[in-house]
Parts: sequence; structure tokens; C-alpha cells
Amino acid sequence: MNNALILGLMTGLFLVLGYSGVPVAFALMAGVFVGTLFTPISLPSIVGQLFNGIDSEALMAIPFFLLVGELMTSANIVIRIVNLSQALVGHMRGGLAQVVTVFSMFFSGMSGSSSADVAVLSRTMAKPMAQQGYSPAFVAALIAAASTIANMVPPSIMAVVYGAIGNVSIAGLFLGGIVPGVMIGLGLMIYCYFFGPAGFRRPRATLPQLGTATRDAGLTLFIPVILLGGILSGWFTPTEAGVVAVAYILFIVIPLLNRGHLKNLPRDFIHAGMIYTLPMITIAAASAFGWMLAYLRGPIVVAGWIEHFAGDDPTKIMFALVALFVIVGDFIEPIPAIVIFMPVVNQLTEIGGIHSVHMGVVLIITLAFGLITPPYGLALLMASKFVDTRFSQALRASLPIYVIFFVTIAIAIFLPDLILWLPKHVFPQSVGCFKAPDGGGWICP
Repeated sequence: MNNALILGLMTGLFLVLGYSGVPVAFALMAGVFVGTLFTPISLPSIVGQLFNGIDSEALMAIPFFLLVGELMTSANIVIRIVNLSQALVGHMRGGLAQVVTVFSMFFSGMSGSSSADVAVLSRTMAKPMAQQGYSPAFVAALIAAASTIANMVPPSIMAVVYGAIGNVSIAGLFLGGIVPGVMIGLGLMIYCYFFGPAGFRRPRATLPQLGTATRDAGLTLFIPVILLGGILSGWFTPTEAGVVAVAYILFIVIPLLNRGHLKNLPRDFIHAGMIYTLPMITIAAASAFGWMLAYLRGPIVVAGWIEHFAGDDPTKIMFALVALFVIVGDFIEPIPAIVIFMPVVNQLTEIGGIHSVHMGVVLIITLAFGLITPPYGLALLMASKFVDTRFSQALRASLPIYVIFFVTIAIAIFLPDLILWLPKHVFPQSVGCFKAPDGGGWICP
């Protein structure tokens, strides 16, 4: 059997099993194992590749970021961030819709996970919004779209995986994702203000009320400072920053804000560990799948198609990759998509002379967008389930929101300096800058 047929068999088996309800990781493994039978590669070699795929120190940051989100949610400390968000924007047109977006921008800097954001937003905001007359479809669409910000701003788990698999600076991806993350947040706020339901507008918070809300949320708002500040200062690696953030929550935040929750900590650790197995087993399976694709020369073929269309024009290459990842994101979760297609991305990044951080940020935005597109749309599926509305209705309500993502992706492609501005000015080493020989600043390639 030739390589093309084996690739078709692997991909077809994965898609059939995936849409039959088999978990993504096991569907990927089935495709790999069956495809291996038609090659000289032994099955033990493929099993070894499963373990090689997760043998990365950078991936150790993921469980601690997940534990941060789990502790914050389980201890119900996030209500203080909700109160601060209401004090800031509750008086605007759209009311609670504006609060959802602002709250997500705050919480995204702690969880790094869209799934965690969807769960927290649904639990804290869905019922109050329903009581104020917001349609369930709009609520689900807004919560799903707002949750994607967690994939762009630090401590994005998607950025950690991209950086670990693609050998790209994780700190650079963190900083580069802040601007598009804020753009998505502001775009959602503008959309809710002009086109969303009017909602209930609470009186504008007075300065003392705003000060009280800020003070109450102060301890929790220090968590993003620990995560990002520790990494950028060079004090911590991403993994170490996650450990310090967990220790801060365990020994300071929970004892001061919700001491009674201490008895539930074993449950939180177990739950976070169970959640951690999901991305890790998927990364392992996707790594083996991607290794087989590389062996069968699949990335070379795909990269050749794109190069034939785009040449070495960086803009055309990036638009072609965005189109590819929009299609891929409709059928595959973001993390396995990153692992499987990273060889293609690396090759085209080199051909186009594109900065690896710039490319990474653009593709992370694109894959985050895939979380609210059919037929998979994991964030939209979760939000629909939590809000108790049909997926098709939530999908229709989310269609206008797609414009925000299209505009953000286009700006990110055409204005690389906008994406790289923060990394170059805050942490120049993260984007390959080096000190000038005369000591008069930094030189950035």
C-alpha cells in the first residue's frame, strides 16, 4: 500500500471513529496503529513515540495552570472578580453581557483554559442573565466566544503546547497573545453594546464602591502578576510560575478568603489531575499520529501545496495556514492539531521568513476561533449544554461574532509589529533580540 493510501486510511479511520463518539485520543491511536500495520515500523516503536510526545519539561506547566483554575473555581473566589467586573462595566448598555466579557478577560489570566472559563462563566453568569431576559442562545454564544480569550493571554495552555512542540519561546507567545486577546475582548464588548440585548443597566458604581470591589478582588488579581511577572523577570520558568501561583492560592488566598474550603483541597487536586490526563493523552496520541504523518511524508506534501500556491510570500503563506487550520479546527481539537501539523508550520515559517512567535500567535487565534465553529466547536458545545439550549441555536447566535475573529486574525497577519511590540519591549530575549555590542539597547532580527 502506498503512502497516500495509508494516510487516507489513518485520517478516515480517525474521523469515522471520532464522529462515532470515540474520544479523540483513542481515535487518533486507532488510526496510527492500523496505519502502522502497513509499514515496516513496529508497534512497540509507535508505543514509544506515545511516551516521547509527552516527554517535555515545558508541558509540566499545564497541571499547575489547571490546578490554579480549579482552586479558584472550587473555592468560589471568582465571585470577587465578578463583583469587580460589575462595578467596572455593569452600568453600560448590555449590562451582564459586558460583565461576562470583562470577567473572562480577568479569569483568563489565571486559568489558561477555555473549558475552565466556560464552566465558570456558565455557573456564575448564565442564571442571572436568564433572569434578566437574555436568550439562552445569546448567552451560550457569548460565553463560548469570551472563553476563547484564555487561549491567547497568559497562561494559555495552548501557547505552552505550541511552544513546547514547536520549540518557540513560550514567554514570547504569552506576550504576543495579549494584544489579540484584548482585541477579541473589546470586540465582544462593542458588539454587545451596539447589537446585543440592552439588558438591565445597574447604576454606575461610585468611586468608593469601585475601590471596595478592587480591594476585595486584589488578592486574586495578583495571580496573573505572579504568573507573567515571574516568567518575564526570569525568576521562574512557566512550570515554576505555576507552582508558585498554586502555593500562593493554597497558603494565602484560600485561608484568607474562604478558610472553610481547606477540607475540600484533596478533591480539587484529584479533579485537576483527572482534567490533566485529557490533554496529555491527546498530546501523546497526536504526537504518534504526527510522527507517522512525517514518516509518510505527509507534511512535505501539504507544505508543497501551500508553497505552490503562496510561494515565499509570508502574507499568502499565513493566510493559507489560517485557512488550513480553520478547516482542521472544525474537526480536531486545537492541541492535537498543533502537534500533528507542527512540521508543516515549521517548514512554511522558514520558507516565508516569518517570525516564529508571530506565526504562533496567529495560529493560536485561529485555533481558538475553531472552538466556536461547527461541527465540533468544543467551547460552543459545552456552553450550549451548560446553558441548556440547542447547539444549532447557539451557533446561529454566534455567527455575527465570527466577524470579530476574522478582523483580529487579519490585523494579526498584516501587522506583525503589533503582535511583536510587547515581546520586544518587555522581554526582548523572547523574540530573539540580543544586546547591542556597544550596550546601547537591543538588536532585534
